[in-house]
Amino acid sequence: MLTALKSLFGRNRKDDADHSPFVRELRAIVGAQHVLTDPSRTLPFRRGFRFGLGKALAVVHPGSLVEQWRVVQACIKADKIVLMQAANTGITGGSTPDGNDYDRDIVIISGMRLKKIFVIGGGKQVICLPGATLDQLERTLAPLGREPHSVIGSSCIGAAVFGGVSNNSGGALVQRGPAFTQMSIFAQADAQGTLHLVNHLGVELGTGPEEILGALDRGQVPESRINWHAGKGHDDNYATHVRDVDADTPARYNADPARLFEGAGCAGRMALFAVRLDTFPAERNPSVFYIGTNNPDELEEIRRHILTSFSELPIAGEYIHRDAFDIAEEYGKDTFLIIRAIGTRRLPMLFALKNRIDRLTERVPFLPGNMSDRLLQAFSRLFPRHLPRRMYEYRDRFEHHLMLKVSAHLASEARTFLDGFCAKSGTRYFACTPDEGARAFLHRFAAAGAAIRYRSTHHRTVEDIVALDVALRRNDRQWSETLPSDLDRRLIVKLYYGHFLCHVMHQDYIVRKGNSCPPIEAEMLALLDKRGARYPAEHNYGHLYAAPPSLQAHYRELDPCNCFNPGIGKTTKRRNWKAESVA
Repeated sequence: MLTALKSLFGRNRKDDADHSPFVRELRAIVGAQHVLTDPSRTLPFRRGFRFGLGKALAVVHPGSLVEQWRVVQACIKADKIVLMQAANTGITGGSTPDGNDYDRDIVIISGMRLKKIFVIGGGKQVICLPGATLDQLERTLAPLGREPHSVIGSSCIGAAVFGGVSNNSGGALVQRGPAFTQMSIFAQADAQGTLHLVNHLGVELGTGPEEILGALDRGQVPESRINWHAGKGHDDNYATHVRDVDADTPARYNADPARLFEGAGCAGRMALFAVRLDTFPAERNPSVFYIGTNNPDELEEIRRHILTSFSELPIAGEYIHRDAFDIAEEYGKDTFLIIRAIGTRRLPMLFALKNRIDRLTERVPFLPGNMSDRLLQAFSRLFPRHLPRRMYEYRDRFEHHLMLKVSAHLASEARTFLDGFCAKSGTRYFACTPDEGARAFLHRFAAAGAAIRYRSTHHRTVEDIVALDVALRRNDRQWSETLPSDLDRRLIVKLYYGHFLCHVMHQDYIVRKGNSCPPIEAEMLALLDKRGARYPAEHNYGHLYAAPPSLQAHYRELDPCNCFNPGIGKTTKRRNWKAESVA
């Protein structure tokens, strides 16, 4: 026990013990304390938020863009695999190693020390460095009356800006579409393994890589050196695109070629150093309507009317099924309470503490696994019910729940429509107070983490989670899923929640103990294929989904030597894209 405590909170001698020339070079670049090699200390970076675990030679934390460039250079020169990692909140293992069958050592480069955000154009745009989070960006823009593309993180609270851009993440805000930009600074290795820095940020920063990155490190981005026509900072066509409810294709999905551009959708196939994004005017005094129904067809009628007939698009339209409501209410309660109490700013610190507790308790044989989850779950039970009374009443009455957020000047139009619709149907709604609206949306966002908590605290009955991220066709009226009975009985509970107006659904299946998850996932995906759905909708293909040939070709173009994040999309992990196995 004493040894475990020393290892956890003190200087780790195992990290000091690695004196290989390559590791010494990394330490010379960033400082010894920022290079981790002890497996117990690298574990939080090698294990995905929901999925993925593998070996890594080292985890490196650069303190500047110049340091990051030098680390990437050293890795490519030494023939190491580079995994660029931000907040590690993805659900498909897209920024962590997967297994131990790589043909080269892996170095994980964490950008979370590089948290700078530069506001340009009076707040109309921002330049973000690798560690900037959505919460940080939201707080930076709030005094300017502006908002970022996405807020809070719909599946993983605490997400980084780079994660959204790299993975085409869509977020909850209907008008803005997937995170997208044509303006970035990135490094690529060519087929010969030579590293090149490309400055497509639209800002004159110098010539050589270290001059360019050093200027950005120092925040030297004078407006006189900014090209305001360098490219798009968001998908400005999405608001029109999503309104086409009769189209036979999804509104947004990860492999959409229209939204793949250099860093946007790169899935870690290059080293990103900076991205430039548009911001948006903040909505003042929005209204939230909480809608309940037992008829999924009626909810689809509401969706189609809103998208085709409203004078402007709503801000958000978030769906949650009753079963997901229940799981989130019990197993996402601590997340809800913590965010209500302290906001999302300190969540990374709390997650780090949680990881430390787990690392310590995993070394003590008589303690059960997932100790931090067990403690947090026990903590949450000390508090009374945390959701508004009217939400509980709707939970008892209705199977399907939709939270509709609209601007202040759209509220009257939305209310008039809902009054008329409910008068002739079984659907009902209530207009939320500001506190009810905030609680409703936070409850919805806590749903994804709740599935993980359920798995952690029911390990005797749960095999694992099959988590799917699905883009339904825009014209698909049969959006509510009914599984075959032989598949359904292998599951304990099904959690459905998502961005309903965009027809993007997150579907988490908690699998009953003793049932293999890969065959279940394969059956699920086959059913989705028959429906014309695309997956993943807004997350990295990671090591769960097979990338289609067109996306594999895109990956090869970005990374011809297969040096960055190999294996993503179930592609080969071998250097230069060779398919043969290694003895």
